[in-house]
Amino acid sequence: MVLVDLTARVKDTGEIIETTIEADAKKLGVYDESKKYEPRLISVGDNWVLKGVDEALLSAKLGKRITRNVPPEKAFGPRDPEKVRRIPLRKLGEKAAELTVGDEVEIDNRLGLIRFIGSGRAQIDFNHRYAGKVIIYDLKPLKELKTSDEKTMALLRRRLPVDAEKISLQIKSGEAKVNLPQEAYLEEGLQIIKRAASTDIFKYVNEVRKVTFVETYESPKPKEPEKPKKKAAKKKRKTKQAQPRPKTAKTRKGSQKPS
Repeated sequence: MVLVDLTARVKDTGEIIETTIEADAKKLGVYDESKKYEPRLISVGDNWVLKGVDEALLSAKLGKRITRNVPPEKAFGPRDPEKVRRIPLRKLGEKAAELTVGDEVEIDNRLGLIRFIGSGRAQIDFNHRYAGKVIIYDLKPLKELKTSDEKTMALLRRRLPVDAEKISLQIKSGEAKVNLPQEAYLEEGLQIIKRAASTDIFKYVNEVRKVTFVETYESPKPKEPEKPKKKAAKKKRKTKQAQPRPKTAKTRKGSQKPS
């Protein structure tokens, strides 16, 4: 499993098919701000890429750039005249009037390219867009992935377009525990993506026998801790204590103290 930088172009026209290098995209005038440019993960020899590219990578050396002319039989196949048909425009639906030469359409579950429009008919080419073309590939293998962590993370990101630093991965006792960021939860077909990624991991990472995906949902606003209720202070009633009266000797008139 290797990370590869590549740029592919049609030999005859120079049309850029794809590139993983941001600088090349800007230089060649095909830069897309919405796209993330980074090396491609390729399991060499497993038909993840064109046959001609696979063969070139089998003999390539890490860090060394190579250029290969890939012929049609090892690229997108030869052109087949039988795959070119003329059909009435009405069969293209309500938006037929808006279609132009070069547009891609789907008919009977097959994708085709409009080559000509006229006299109420359209010529549809069901060959691959680059069938019959020699493709030039500039390839540079950058790194071979060897550890379970490297392979698992790369396989996850092959299916799920999320930055590696946003994914938490831990492999222990045969289990790969994957914490996904919240931005991935709304990814279309997430359950299918997780199933496919797990299948890849089981195939290419011998150590892993179980994959667990963890989704954590947090409140957007942290809750403030509740303040303890203050107990009402009991008012002490002040009571006036009766002051002792001073004792006074009572005397009666005409009475004498005993002698």
